[in-house]
Amino acid sequence: MYPIDYILIPLCAYLIGSIPFGFLITKFSGLGDIRTIGSGNIGATNVLRTGNKALALLTLILDSGKGAVAVLALTVAFPQAPALFIGLFVILGHCFPVWLKFKGGKGVSTALGVLLAATPITGLATAAVWIASLIFTRISSLSALVATALAPLITALLYGWEPALYVLAIALLIAERHKANIQRLLKGEEPKVGKKKNEPSAS
Repeated sequence: MYPIDYILIPLCAYLIGSIPFGFLITKFSGLGDIRTIGSGNIGATNVLRTGNKALALLTLILDSGKGAVAVLALTVAFPQAPALFIGLFVILGHCFPVWLKFKGGKGVSTALGVLLAATPITGLATAAVWIASLIFTRISSLSALVATALAPLITALLYGWEPALYVLAIALLIAERHKANIQRLLKGEEPKVGKKKNEPSAS
């Protein structure tokens, strides 16, 4: 790559990733600022806490879509750049969007889109683990953590260790964004999908 590409590629990827769809969708739907609801996160799980399943699904699709579109578009524009290198900066943009003072989402949906575009089999396998875990546990954060933890291993087996290192970086970023969730999981206090964050656990 040309020296300028090391600036242009991360910047373009970051800016695409930083589009805060969950914030924009709820704002323009008259639901107010999603950051004042539930966990304060701008992702699909927190949008679901508004009670609007359609908007939560739309947020999931758009957050995943921007990950996939960014990787596909930028690998065409910069064919010499590794797809997962691009994807990592897209996810960073989602997690730390400049438009929201660097307070964004946790990166799971966007990471899924990145994996589906860059390493399709890993993306499909990760999605399958995510869905299966969510059905079994009904805990969104746990499902995301299990799925992303397995993603580097799946990538290493199918695509080699170099791509797996990028996926490992993505998994570590997502784990870091879930620190509070991990603490609640260890205490048995993490809410299940469909339950508001301040509702007591059934256990």
